[in-house]
Amino acid sequence: MSLEENLVRIPVGKAILEGNLAMPTSAKGLVLFAHGSGSGRFSPRNQYVAKMLNKAGIATLLIDLLTKEEEAVDMQTNEFRFDIDLLSERLIAATEWIKTNPSTRNLPLGYFGASTGAAAAVRAAAEFPKDVKAVVSRGGRPDLSMEYLSKVKASTLLLVGGRDVAVLELNKQAMKNLLSEKKLEIVPGASHLFEEPGKLEEVAKLSIDWFRAKLS
Repeated sequence: MSLEENLVRIPVGKAILEGNLAMPTSAKGLVLFAHGSGSGRFSPRNQYVAKMLNKAGIATLLIDLLTKEEEAVDMQTNEFRFDIDLLSERLIAATEWIKTNPSTRNLPLGYFGASTGAAAAVRAAAEFPKDVKAVVSRGGRPDLSMEYLSKVKASTLLLVGGRDVAVLELNKQAMKNLLSEKKLEIVPGASHLFEEPGKLEEVAKLSIDWFRAKLS
C-alpha cells in the first residue's frame, strides 16, 4: 500500500494553519487530529498513532491549531492552549477545508483529540453532526466542552490512563452528558501521556479498531 504525503495550508481569518496530510491508497476514511496543551502536528505521540492509522488504510491530517507566533507566546504564557473557542474555530475551519478539498471530501471523517484538543473536537463534532462519524479522545478534556456533549452525534471513544486519576474522573463526568454511542476505555498502568512501555501501542490499536468500525 502506497502513502501520499503533502503539506497543506489552510487559511482561517488572518491565520494560515499548516498540516501534514497522509493519504493511503484507497483510504477507508480520514482522521483529523486536534492537538492541545502546547502540542502540535510534530507531537511524537500523535505522529505514532497517525502512522499506525495510515498502515491500517486510514488517511490522517495532523494540523497545527496555533500559528508559529501563537505557539511561541503560548510556550511562555499558556494563554492559547486552554482557549477552547479559538481551538474549536480552527478545527471547524480545517473541517470545512476537508469537505471541499477534492482528495478528501468524499472520505468518512473522524477526529482524534488529545488533551484540550479533545474539547475542540467535541465542539466541532457538534457543529458537523452529519459529517463527523467518530471521535477518539486520548487523555482528553471533553469536560471543557460540557455544554456541547449532548449535541454530538459521532460515536465517541474516551481513552484515559488508569493512573491519570483526575482526568479519569473528568471523563466519567463527560460520559454522562454524551448521548451518542460512547465508550470509556481505561488503559491500565498508563499515566496522562501514555509514556509507559506498550501503552501508546494500546492507544493506537484501540483507535484503529474504533475508526475502522465507525468510519466504514
